[in-house]
Amino acid sequence: MQLINPSPRLHNEDLAPASERKWGAFSIFNVWTSDVHSLWGYYLAASLFLLCGSFINFVLAIGIGSIIIFFLMSIVGNAGVRTGVPFPVLARASFGTFGANAPAIIRAIVACFWYGAQTSAASGAIVALLIRSPGILAFHQNSHMLGHSTLEVICYVIIWALQLLIIQRGMETVRKFQDWAGPAVWIMMLLLAVYLLVKAGTFSFGSEIPQEILLKATADAGVSGLPGSFAALAAVAATWVTYFAALYLNFCDFSRYATSEAALRKGNMWGLPINLLAFCLVAGITTTAAYQVYGEVLLYPDQISAKFDSWFLAALAAMTFAVATLGINVVANFVSPAFDFANVFPQHISFKRGGYIAAAIALVLYPWAPWQTGAAHFVNFIGSTMGPIFGIMMVDYYLIRHGKVDVNALYQENGEFSFGTGGWHVKAFVALGIGMIFSSILPTFTTLLPMWWGTYGWFFGVAIGGGAYFLMRMGDR
Repeated sequence: MQLINPSPRLHNEDLAPASERKWGAFSIFNVWTSDVHSLWGYYLAASLFLLCGSFINFVLAIGIGSIIIFFLMSIVGNAGVRTGVPFPVLARASFGTFGANAPAIIRAIVACFWYGAQTSAASGAIVALLIRSPGILAFHQNSHMLGHSTLEVICYVIIWALQLLIIQRGMETVRKFQDWAGPAVWIMMLLLAVYLLVKAGTFSFGSEIPQEILLKATADAGVSGLPGSFAALAAVAATWVTYFAALYLNFCDFSRYATSEAALRKGNMWGLPINLLAFCLVAGITTTAAYQVYGEVLLYPDQISAKFDSWFLAALAAMTFAVATLGINVVANFVSPAFDFANVFPQHISFKRGGYIAAAIALVLYPWAPWQTGAAHFVNFIGSTMGPIFGIMMVDYYLIRHGKVDVNALYQENGEFSFGTGGWHVKAFVALGIGMIFSSILPTFTTLLPMWWGTYGWFFGVAIGGGAYFLMRMGDR
């Protein structure tokens, strides 16, 4: 759409409603293959498989979780298709034209942290391959800088730089990268599973890891109930849903480029419940087969590939895992902060510059590697606020505005979304505070709530934050 006199403080070319929409169902599908098919995604799926205790339980828990994810991504994705605007601009409708900077910065902080963590994971896969050479292993063990081995630093910087090359030309380059990276990862995952099944000599969906091994492997999972119990299965489904908490907010960064709601729905259907369930099954099969072959529970695919006798297969696996991790980093941790930082100072920060800021922060953080320390708890605490933010935005869009937003007003300083308070919607921030109390503050800093509450904290945040906002806005309808 053509905007009428947008405010320079709220608008630039990247934040404007999408003018070209070239993302068909296949590209939307590959948003999800890029987001899920990573070392972290595999690790989570394999860990949840252990909590389920059997393939039947795994299919049930992951299947229910994936259907919920599909529904949630569809409602935020449809908002992106209809308005054509990215997450921080859509947030202006509920938080105010300038108040939207607050949820945008929260999302950006989490993204920058995980940008570094995922880059580190991708470079780690390359390091694991290279140290198969005795000479490089000696260099790895004896040369250090910035608190890491010199080899780790070199690999991290290389992977970091490759990601910048991917986004040099904006979102269309992101689309083209993920369109081939996603299927490549799938092929490698299947090859890994087949290789292990052949080595194991046998497999059936009834071949389970012994209960005593499961109990030992899940002892620190923080889930009440034995593997396979109802409590464990409910926690698996909830954890699987919560894993996508960040993307519930900014999926409209991608869906705004979709050719139609039908293409979005088709891409989401294949990319979420179908792809997620298939990916998790492959992770479960690989975990079981690896246990049969090596006699131990291996939750990371690079741990498995490190045991390959074939250097070629190990190299192929390492490169594929690196590409997969690059894929999720670009999708989940680059695009969002690029738009989020641009939203704060649109006159000075473009999409590309916002991405560079996120990348620079990840590079600066590397010497301390906070993703390996207690700082992860801080980021998770910040991230838990995403539940109330999501609830407020969706309640505003669907229940208050019934899916009708004056897009042009989103770019006006003194328009509808200034809320008469200089662009800060007080009711949204009150609802956010109430939601945070129950999703973040009480579960983290007190013992007032039961132990299981934290597992479902995101859901409580959505319901309580969104509910409080709805009640306060009822008189405005």
